[in-house]
Amino acid sequence: MPDGLPAGAKWSKTPSLAITMSTLVEKITAPDVHPKVIEDCLQVIETEVASKKGLSGAAVKAGYKVIKAIKPGMIKEAVTKLLPEFAEALEPMYDKAGRDGDAFSKYLIGHQDEAADALLGVTDRKAHNAKNQTLKKTYDRLRGGAKTHVSAAVPNLARTLGRYA
Repeated sequence: MPDGLPAGAKWSKTPSLAITMSTLVEKITAPDVHPKVIEDCLQVIETEVASKKGLSGAAVKAGYKVIKAIKPGMIKEAVTKLLPEFAEALEPMYDKAGRDGDAFSKYLIGHQDEAADALLGVTDRKAHNAKNQTLKKTYDRLRGGAKTHVSAAVPNLARTLGRYA
């Protein structure tokens, strides 16, 4: 394979033909798409928080409300910052789905726990490397039930990302 191909390009035996296969990160962070993906992900979060029931749901709703009140832009800032890392973590699943948005969405829905583990792997690393001890302790306290909530959110997230993948 010759050097100098663009990132994601596949070598072709046909002279002067290199097929560029965009990564999930490239697709969802493209300048014309990224703001839409962020807004749609924020809507997924709103929908998921609103759907929570029972005592744990009340705790999630209360915590979310407090975060929005204390630092109104924090959720959007976090989504904006984490979205490329989440996409990178989901890239192997995107590859397995043949790099097709609909197939990717269906794959994630069919593999909710795998997707949740990939996403939580990103937040686990962030929490582990955080300098703020209060943040670390809070994350550790909430982490036990996080997979249940993240797995439940995967279908909505899958449909959202599938539109842009």
